Amino acid sequence: MSKFLYKMGAFAYKKPWVFIVSWIVILGAIIGIISTSGINVSTETRIDGTESQDVLDQLAENFPIASGGQGSFIFEAPNGEQIDAPENIEPLLDTINEIYNLNYVINPMEIMQEQGQENGEDMQSMMAALPESNATHRPFMVNDMPVPGVIISEEGNLSLFSFQLTEQVDNLTESQLDKLINLGYQLEEDTSLTVLPSGTLTQSDIPIGGAEEIIGLIIAGVVLVVTLGSLVAAGLPLIIALMGVGIGVGGTYSLSNLFEINNLTPVLALMIGLAVGIDYALFIVNRQRKLILEEKLSAKEAAARAIGTAGSAVFFAGLTVMIALCGMLVIGIQFLSSMALVASLTVFLDVLVALTLLPSLLRLVGERIVSKKARQKYEERDLSKPSLADHWINSVIKAKWIAVGLIIIVLGTLAIPVTQMNLGMPSGSSANKDTAERQSYDLVTEGFGEGYNGTLLMVAEERDSKAIQPEEYLQLIVNLSEQEGILEVSPGGFNDDGTVGIISIRPEHGPTDSETQELVKKLRSSEAITDETNLTVGITGLTAINIDISKNLADVFPIYIGIIVLLSLVILLVVFRSVLVPIKATVGFLLSIMATFGVTTAIFQWGWFGTLFGIDTGGPLLSFIPIMVTGILYGLAMDYQVFLVSSMRESFVHGSKGDLAIRKGYSTASRVVVAAAIIMVSVFAGFIFTDDIMIKQVGFALAVGILIDAFLIRMIFVPVVMSILGDKIWWLPKWLDKILPNLDIEGEKLTRELDKKVTEDK
Repeated sequence: MSKFLYKMGAFAYKKPWVFIVSWIVILGAIIGIISTSGINVSTETRIDGTESQDVLDQLAENFPIASGGQGSFIFEAPNGEQIDAPENIEPLLDTINEIYNLNYVINPMEIMQEQGQENGEDMQSMMAALPESNATHRPFMVNDMPVPGVIISEEGNLSLFSFQLTEQVDNLTESQLDKLINLGYQLEEDTSLTVLPSGTLTQSDIPIGGAEEIIGLIIAGVVLVVTLGSLVAAGLPLIIALMGVGIGVGGTYSLSNLFEINNLTPVLALMIGLAVGIDYALFIVNRQRKLILEEKLSAKEAAARAIGTAGSAVFFAGLTVMIALCGMLVIGIQFLSSMALVASLTVFLDVLVALTLLPSLLRLVGERIVSKKARQKYEERDLSKPSLADHWINSVIKAKWIAVGLIIIVLGTLAIPVTQMNLGMPSGSSANKDTAERQSYDLVTEGFGEGYNGTLLMVAEERDSKAIQPEEYLQLIVNLSEQEGILEVSPGGFNDDGTVGIISIRPEHGPTDSETQELVKKLRSSEAITDETNLTVGITGLTAINIDISKNLADVFPIYIGIIVLLSLVILLVVFRSVLVPIKATVGFLLSIMATFGVTTAIFQWGWFGTLFGIDTGGPLLSFIPIMVTGILYGLAMDYQVFLVSSMRESFVHGSKGDLAIRKGYSTASRVVVAAAIIMVSVFAGFIFTDDIMIKQVGFALAVGILIDAFLIRMIFVPVVMSILGDKIWWLPKWLDKILPNLDIEGEKLTRELDKKVTEDK
């Protein structure tokens, strides 16, 4: 590998425009595809095989008009006024009718009239026979007739207008959604009412390239300048990272009209792509500069050797991240698999760009990659004066037992909140108080109960596939009304042939509350629900889907952790040719990941220090955060493990024993590892201050995870544990040594051959 990369680096340096033009053409082609075909991303997160998704798919086949999404508007009258005051009735009714007349909104009155005629039943009589609701609201009456879908709070100052869409919200075009929402806002302009759409209608694509991300890149640029000592050298990693993510994220968008892509997928690819792209280029540029200063090599030879040596480590590090991400594929969850594949592709592109475009750009920079001032400073350095890294590693090794004990205590304490971690999907209850989504959620809760923010949809069928008898349908509604935890039950009618009936259920509690989860479980399993009927029932709707997603992801998380641990042990065994190094690295990773989830739980669920991160309300952690963050952090943690411990192993192989090998390796690699970690933390932290709660949580977890793993585990825990174990840390049975492949990550064989060739030429 190192020999091949050396030759490729030398060729790229010799023929720079071959790769420069090629990558620019690829990026230009992607931009051209996007400009002509546009971008189409989805907010849907589905898990095939869950009961709620199966029921929804069945509904789409047998009762398509009822399988769409749901929306609502909450109307608020000024203090002391009634929502149905004479001056409000006509404009309110006009708005409701205009919305019902949209061809993607179902008009329940028309449906009831059609179904009443086809079934030979008067639907109004059926509704009159229903049991009284536990809710305290009243209908919106016009000419002594209730307006369907509209209710008024007991105090009379709030009104909730709920409606069914023929499509899922994310399948509506932007113009359709805008027209729907603007009808509500027009009512606000024409009256004294306050109008707020539900959160399902205000979902938007997650923006990429905002001010927060740019700030993260600026910080990364500053760190690069400090580490590499020049603006020219610092600019190269930024160019490499931007090219990698430009092609990776742009390529994802260019395919969005062919494949369904979740709106979080490109953002995740951007996060990881920027971080690893900058870091990988930094490792290579730093190695080239080191070879120029220490070995007195020309920029040309140093670039080729840097690609052959540090490039090998970059290739393996990127492969490790890709393996960790692709581990999500075994879970079998579609949207997670697409995220993993896109992020892996972006990492692969970062590696490929670093190994081909970077040496081409280094040719354009030439000997300026190390300035005359830097060369002079290196020659005049005081070799007798220990560096900051030397002081640090000497101090922690002297107090190694104390250091290990403190890290275990600190990380163990940080991990305590994990025991109370609650997983779920975002809802209006966890949105910030100044958002329309949260204000709408709070008004609905105030006027009607929190359960009205999380309607459940029950789908009923006859066991013998015949048409549902109205008496059985009514009995089912009666049975539901008698269940605890249900605030209101509303009939939704039948499909054309009467074989499928739907019922809306309003829980007493919110969509992310444990009581609602228990209610869904009971509705699916209790025989009392279908007592005195021949019906089978299923539960779906956004709330049920989110509950199922959270449960399934929580169930597979231990399996994924097992896969990661096994991968960690096998890969590190091959890389470091040691039995104890993989065990030590894996233990350290488990400590850091548990502490990461603990801190994330305390901030986002408990609300500790929330104002520092732009949140004012605690809520559940995103369901797929544990799996996603574990995979990403594992790959990135192993990057630092490779770059740091491989330097220690190199010192050991070259004759340094015990603590001396640790000190030499640490002194060589720690500066660039620290810089890389700061860059990653800066990039990820830039996403914390976006408005989207999902991106906030992911960015925070990754930033904190890198902070903990890089600075506490890799920079302290790893070297002190190695010091405690001494040379035994490198122990490997002879039989295992024979069968393990020698990857030569640091390119030792290449270096020996090149040095031998130089000697022979002399």
